[in-house]
Amino acid sequence: MPDSTKINLPLLSSSLYVATQIFANILSTKIAVLPIINLSIDGGTVIYPLTFTLRDFVHKALGKKNARQIVIIAAGLNVLMFALFWLVGKMAPDPSWQLQKAYEQILLPVGRIVLASLIAQVVSELVDTEIFSVIYKKIGDLSASFLSNLISLLLDSVIFGLIAFLGSLPLATVMQIIIANIIVKFVISALSTPFIKLMPRLVEFTEI
Repeated sequence: MPDSTKINLPLLSSSLYVATQIFANILSTKIAVLPIINLSIDGGTVIYPLTFTLRDFVHKALGKKNARQIVIIAAGLNVLMFALFWLVGKMAPDPSWQLQKAYEQILLPVGRIVLASLIAQVVSELVDTEIFSVIYKKIGDLSASFLSNLISLLLDSVIFGLIAFLGSLPLATVMQIIIANIIVKFVISALSTPFIKLMPRLVEFTEI
């Protein structure tokens, strides 16, 4: 009889990956300033880098094929999120509710951010999947996670920054966002990478 109190690691990893993708897209509607280095950054970057390692968790637990599917599922749910934001935003507000303009200003611009995130996410994380697979089979999980995340975060930062903000913000600000994204994503990704050791491989070696 299965132990109902035991944590299902593949399920937990998949859920955290999808949730973090969605949280990051919503948080990205705010442009903040990093302390000390004084660079502009979208708010989603404080949590988004964790998705690279969480995807590695999914990959190690469920295999490459399922990791690809999780990436696509997360992209689809982000599209659904924006569609719901747009639909509710178009509904007539109750006369007593005075926040319609604030709702539109904060949540509806997430559309471009979602588009940028979707393209950046799908490209970078599918690349991550392939690189992780190759390096894991040759060297091991720690090196695979670090190197695949490094390449993916560079791709993601450039693609996301250009699509999400170019034209709506000054070029200097866009470049600051890209540079800040790379710095923050690298630091958080590097700190989270060792945790890949906590995830046992639950599929055949050939499925990685």
